[in-house]
Amino acid sequence: MNQNVDARTVRDFGSEWATYDQSSVDAAELRAAFDRYFHVFPWAQLRADAEGFDLGCGSGRWARFVAPRVGRLHCVDASEQALEVARRNLAGQSECVFHHASVDAIPLLDESMDFGYSLGVLHHVPDTAEGIRACVARLKPGAPFLLYLYYALENRPLWFRALWRASDVLRRALARLPHSAKVAITTVIATACYWPLARAAGLLERAGKDVSGLPLSAYRRHSLYTMRTDALDRFGTRLEQRFTRSEIAEMMDHAGLEGVKFSPLEPYWCAVGTKRYREYQAPAGNV
Repeated sequence: MNQNVDARTVRDFGSEWATYDQSSVDAAELRAAFDRYFHVFPWAQLRADAEGFDLGCGSGRWARFVAPRVGRLHCVDASEQALEVARRNLAGQSECVFHHASVDAIPLLDESMDFGYSLGVLHHVPDTAEGIRACVARLKPGAPFLLYLYYALENRPLWFRALWRASDVLRRALARLPHSAKVAITTVIATACYWPLARAAGLLERAGKDVSGLPLSAYRRHSLYTMRTDALDRFGTRLEQRFTRSEIAEMMDHAGLEGVKFSPLEPYWCAVGTKRYREYQAPAGNV
Protein backbone atom coordinates (compact mmCIF):
# COMPACT_ATOMS: atom_id res chain seq x y z
CA MET A 1 0.00 0.00 0.00
CA ASN A 2 1.43 3.37 -1.04
CA GLN A 3 1.47 5.92 1.76
CA ASN A 4 0.94 9.62 1.11
CA VAL A 5 4.19 10.56 2.78
CA ASP A 6 7.79 11.13 1.74
CA ALA A 7 10.05 9.70 4.45
CA ARG A 8 13.06 11.86 3.57
CA THR A 9 10.98 15.03 3.72
CA VAL A 10 9.61 13.98 7.12
CA ARG A 11 13.16 13.49 8.39
CA ASP A 12 14.16 16.90 7.01
CA PHE A 13 11.36 18.63 8.90
CA GLY A 14 12.04 16.72 12.09
CA SER A 15 15.62 17.95 11.95
CA GLU A 16 14.46 21.48 11.12
CA TRP A 17 12.20 21.77 14.16
CA ALA A 18 14.86 20.23 16.40
CA THR A 19 17.29 22.91 15.18
CA TYR A 20 14.83 25.81 15.19
CA ASP A 21 12.33 24.93 17.92
CA GLN A 22 10.92 28.51 17.88
CA SER A 23 11.78 29.07 21.53
CA SER A 24 13.90 32.07 20.53
CA VAL A 25 11.17 33.84 18.57
CA ASP A 26 9.52 36.83 20.21
CA ALA A 27 5.90 36.03 21.09
CA ALA A 28 4.68 39.19 19.34
CA GLU A 29 6.38 38.15 16.10
CA LEU A 30 4.81 34.70 16.22
CA ARG A 31 1.43 36.20 17.05
CA ALA A 32 1.62 38.56 14.08
CA ALA A 33 2.42 35.64 11.77
CA PHE A 34 -0.42 33.61 13.29
CA ASP A 35 -2.87 36.46 12.68
CA ARG A 36 -1.90 36.58 9.00
CA TYR A 37 -2.38 32.83 8.49
CA PHE A 38 -5.71 32.83 10.35
CA HIS A 39 -6.94 36.11 8.85
CA VAL A 40 -9.90 34.41 7.13
CA PHE A 41 -10.59 31.74 9.74
CA PRO A 42 -14.18 31.95 11.13
CA TRP A 43 -13.43 31.97 14.86
CA ALA A 44 -16.96 33.14 15.67
CA GLN A 45 -18.28 29.88 14.23
CA LEU A 46 -16.55 27.76 16.89
CA ARG A 47 -17.94 26.89 20.30
CA ALA A 48 -15.69 27.22 23.32
CA ASP A 49 -15.55 23.42 23.58
CA ALA A 50 -14.80 22.86 19.87
CA GLU A 51 -12.56 19.91 19.00
CA GLY A 52 -10.25 20.08 16.01
CA PHE A 53 -6.88 19.17 14.55
CA ASP A 54 -3.60 20.68 13.42
CA LEU A 55 -2.32 18.49 10.58
CA GLY A 56 1.46 18.79 10.43
CA CYS A 57 1.81 20.65 13.72
CA GLY A 58 5.61 20.81 13.55
CA SER A 59 6.97 22.70 16.53
CA GLY A 60 3.47 23.64 17.72
CA ARG A 61 3.98 27.33 16.98
CA TRP A 62 0.39 27.80 15.71
CA ALA A 63 -1.19 25.36 18.16
CA ARG A 64 -0.02 27.54 21.05
CA PHE A 65 -2.45 30.25 19.89
CA VAL A 66 -5.29 27.94 18.84
CA ALA A 67 -5.43 25.65 21.89
CA PRO A 68 -6.55 28.29 24.43
CA ARG A 69 -9.54 29.15 22.19
CA VAL A 70 -10.95 25.61 21.87
CA GLY A 71 -11.83 22.57 23.95
CA ARG A 72 -9.40 20.08 22.42
CA LEU A 73 -6.73 20.29 19.73
CA HIS A 74 -5.26 17.18 18.14
CA CYS A 75 -1.68 17.88 17.08
CA VAL A 76 -0.77 15.45 14.29
CA ASP A 77 2.65 15.09 12.70
CA ALA A 78 4.46 12.40 10.71
CA SER A 79 7.73 13.19 12.51
CA GLU A 80 8.22 11.91 16.04
CA GLN A 81 11.16 14.31 16.35
CA ALA A 82 8.86 17.26 15.55
CA LEU A 83 6.27 15.99 18.03
CA GLU A 84 8.91 15.94 20.77
CA VAL A 85 9.48 19.65 20.13
CA ALA A 86 5.72 20.33 20.04
CA ARG A 87 5.17 18.46 23.32
CA ARG A 88 7.88 20.56 24.94
CA ASN A 89 6.57 23.86 23.55
CA LEU A 90 2.96 23.04 24.44
CA ALA A 91 3.62 21.46 27.82
CA GLY A 92 1.30 23.91 29.56
CA GLN A 93 -1.54 23.45 27.09
CA SER A 94 -3.83 20.79 28.52
CA GLU A 95 -6.11 21.07 25.47
CA CYS A 96 -3.48 19.48 23.22
CA VAL A 97 -3.37 15.77 22.34
CA PHE A 98 -0.47 14.48 20.26
CA HIS A 99 -0.53 11.90 17.46
CA HIS A 100 2.39 10.48 15.50
CA ALA A 101 0.74 9.88 12.10
CA SER A 102 0.89 10.89 8.45
CA VAL A 103 -1.99 12.49 6.57
CA ASP A 104 -3.12 9.17 5.10
CA ALA A 105 -3.54 7.72 8.61
CA ILE A 106 -5.00 10.51 10.73
CA PRO A 107 -6.17 8.71 13.92
CA LEU A 108 -9.48 10.56 14.18
CA LEU A 109 -12.96 9.36 13.29
CA ASP A 110 -14.55 10.60 10.09
CA GLU A 111 -17.00 13.48 10.59
CA SER A 112 -15.91 13.97 14.20
CA MET A 113 -14.06 17.30 14.18
CA ASP A 114 -15.45 20.83 14.55
CA PHE A 115 -12.54 22.40 12.65
CA GLY A 116 -9.15 21.65 11.18
CA TYR A 117 -6.16 23.36 9.64
CA SER A 118 -2.97 22.45 7.83
CA LEU A 119 -0.46 25.22 7.20
CA GLY A 120 2.55 24.73 4.95
CA VAL A 121 2.38 20.94 5.01
CA LEU A 122 0.36 19.37 2.20
CA HIS A 123 2.58 20.75 -0.58
CA HIS A 124 5.25 18.47 0.90
CA VAL A 125 3.35 15.20 0.39
CA PRO A 126 3.22 13.19 -2.87
CA ASP A 127 -0.54 13.65 -3.44
CA THR A 128 -1.71 17.02 -2.14
CA ALA A 129 -5.30 16.63 -3.35
CA GLU A 130 -5.64 13.30 -1.55
CA GLY A 131 -4.15 14.85 1.58
CA ILE A 132 -6.82 17.57 1.55
CA ARG A 133 -9.54 14.95 1.10
CA ALA A 134 -8.21 12.97 4.08
CA CYS A 135 -8.39 16.08 6.27
CA VAL A 136 -11.88 17.06 5.12
CA ALA A 137 -13.12 13.51 5.77
CA ARG A 138 -12.50 14.05 9.50
CA LEU A 139 -14.67 17.18 9.62
CA LYS A 140 -18.30 17.39 10.59
CA PRO A 141 -20.55 18.88 7.91
CA GLY A 142 -20.37 22.66 8.19
CA ALA A 143 -16.97 22.60 9.90
CA PRO A 144 -14.23 24.97 8.61
CA PHE A 145 -10.85 23.87 7.26
CA LEU A 146 -7.96 26.33 6.88
CA LEU A 147 -5.27 25.50 4.33
CA TYR A 148 -1.97 27.09 3.33
CA LEU A 149 -0.15 25.87 0.22
CA TYR A 150 2.82 27.35 -1.60
CA TYR A 151 1.67 29.49 -4.50
CA ALA A 152 2.83 29.09 -8.10
CA LEU A 153 3.80 32.79 -8.33
CA GLU A 154 1.03 33.33 -10.86
CA ASN A 155 0.44 36.84 -9.52
CA ARG A 156 4.11 37.82 -9.94
CA PRO A 157 5.90 39.34 -12.97
CA LEU A 158 8.12 37.28 -15.28
CA TRP A 159 11.36 38.55 -13.73
CA PHE A 160 10.16 37.44 -10.27
CA ARG A 161 9.31 33.96 -11.51
CA ALA A 162 12.68 33.69 -13.30
CA LEU A 163 14.44 34.59 -10.06
CA TRP A 164 12.45 31.91 -8.24
CA ARG A 165 13.35 29.28 -10.87
CA ALA A 166 17.02 30.07 -10.34
CA SER A 167 16.59 29.69 -6.57
CA ASP A 168 14.82 26.38 -7.08
CA VAL A 169 17.86 24.97 -8.86
CA LEU A 170 19.82 25.80 -5.71
CA ARG A 171 17.15 24.18 -3.52
CA ARG A 172 17.31 20.91 -5.42
CA ALA A 173 21.08 20.78 -4.86
CA LEU A 174 21.09 21.83 -1.20
CA ALA A 175 18.22 19.53 -0.21
CA ARG A 176 20.45 16.49 -0.82
CA LEU A 177 23.14 17.63 1.63
CA PRO A 178 23.51 16.46 5.25
CA HIS A 179 21.47 18.48 7.74
CA SER A 180 24.48 20.23 9.30
CA ALA A 181 25.61 21.47 5.88
CA LYS A 182 22.10 22.67 5.03
CA VAL A 183 21.91 24.62 8.29
CA ALA A 184 25.28 26.27 7.65
CA ILE A 185 24.52 27.23 4.04
CA THR A 186 20.98 28.44 4.68
CA THR A 187 22.26 30.55 7.58
CA VAL A 188 24.52 32.29 5.06
CA ILE A 189 21.58 32.69 2.66
CA ALA A 190 19.41 34.17 5.41
CA THR A 191 22.13 36.55 6.54
CA ALA A 192 23.41 37.61 3.12
CA CYS A 193 20.14 37.61 1.13
CA TYR A 194 17.02 37.51 3.29
CA TRP A 195 18.12 40.02 5.91
CA PRO A 196 19.46 42.85 3.68
CA LEU A 197 16.61 42.60 1.16
CA ALA A 198 13.99 42.47 3.91
CA ARG A 199 15.49 45.38 5.81
CA ALA A 200 15.81 47.42 2.60
CA ALA A 201 12.12 46.79 1.94
CA GLY A 202 11.35 48.00 5.46
CA LEU A 203 13.26 51.23 4.88
CA LEU A 204 11.49 51.81 1.57
CA GLU A 205 8.13 51.20 3.21
CA ARG A 206 8.87 53.77 5.87
CA ALA A 207 9.71 56.18 3.05
CA GLY A 208 6.22 55.69 1.69
CA LYS A 209 6.97 53.20 -1.07
CA ASP A 210 4.90 50.16 -2.00
CA VAL A 211 7.19 47.19 -1.39
CA SER A 212 4.70 44.35 -1.88
CA GLY A 213 6.29 43.32 -5.19
CA LEU A 214 9.87 43.16 -3.93
CA PRO A 215 11.54 39.80 -3.27
CA LEU A 216 11.55 38.84 0.42
CA SER A 217 9.68 42.01 1.43
CA ALA A 218 7.34 39.79 3.47
CA TYR A 219 10.22 39.37 5.94
CA ARG A 220 10.68 43.09 6.59
CA ARG A 221 9.29 42.77 10.12
CA HIS A 222 10.73 39.34 10.88
CA SER A 223 13.75 38.45 12.99
CA LEU A 224 16.88 36.84 11.59
CA TYR A 225 15.90 33.68 13.51
CA THR A 226 12.70 33.41 11.47
CA MET A 227 14.62 34.10 8.28
CA ARG A 228 17.07 31.30 9.12
CA THR A 229 14.18 28.95 9.87
CA ASP A 230 12.41 29.75 6.62
CA ALA A 231 15.60 29.61 4.55
CA LEU A 232 16.17 26.06 5.83
CA ASP A 233 12.50 25.28 5.14
CA ARG A 234 12.77 26.68 1.61
CA PHE A 235 16.14 25.30 0.54
CA GLY A 236 16.43 22.19 2.69
CA THR A 237 13.28 20.35 1.67
CA ARG A 238 13.40 17.64 -1.00
CA LEU A 239 9.72 17.47 -1.97
CA GLU A 240 7.97 20.73 -2.77
CA GLN A 241 4.91 21.41 -4.92
CA ARG A 242 3.32 24.72 -5.87
CA PHE A 243 -0.23 25.52 -6.91
CA THR A 244 -2.17 28.38 -8.44
CA ARG A 245 -5.09 29.91 -6.62
CA SER A 246 -7.52 28.27 -9.04
CA GLU A 247 -5.88 24.85 -8.55
CA ILE A 248 -6.18 25.17 -4.79
CA ALA A 249 -9.84 26.18 -5.07
CA GLU A 250 -10.48 23.17 -7.31
CA MET A 251 -8.79 20.73 -4.92
CA MET A 252 -10.74 22.13 -1.98
CA ASP A 253 -14.00 21.86 -3.91
CA HIS A 254 -13.29 18.27 -4.93
CA ALA A 255 -12.47 17.43 -1.32
CA GLY A 256 -15.95 18.50 -0.27
CA LEU A 257 -15.43 22.10 0.84
CA GLU A 258 -17.66 24.99 -0.14
CA GLY A 259 -17.62 28.76 0.29
CA VAL A 260 -13.86 28.80 -0.24
CA LYS A 261 -12.37 32.16 0.69
CA PHE A 262 -8.79 33.24 0.05
CA SER A 263 -6.86 35.58 2.30
CA PRO A 264 -5.62 38.77 0.57
CA LEU A 265 -2.57 38.77 2.83
CA GLU A 266 0.80 37.13 2.39
CA PRO A 267 1.81 34.35 2.59
CA TYR A 268 0.07 33.07 -0.53
CA TRP A 269 -2.16 31.10 -0.74
CA CYS A 270 -4.10 30.73 2.48
CA ALA A 271 -7.76 29.74 2.15
CA VAL A 272 -10.66 28.47 4.23
CA GLY A 273 -13.75 26.47 3.28
CA THR A 274 -16.51 24.60 5.10
CA LYS A 275 -17.47 20.99 4.61
CA ARG A 276 -20.62 20.59 2.53
CA TYR A 277 -23.78 19.46 4.25
CA ARG A 278 -25.23 17.86 1.14
CA GLU A 279 -22.51 15.21 1.14
CA TYR A 280 -23.48 14.14 4.64
CA GLN A 281 -25.67 11.07 5.11
CA ALA A 282 -27.11 10.44 8.55
CA PRO A 283 -26.26 7.06 10.11
CA ALA A 284 -28.90 4.35 9.69
CA GLY A 285 -31.68 4.63 12.22
CA ASN A 286 -31.39 8.40 12.71
CA VAL A 287 -34.44 10.50 11.93
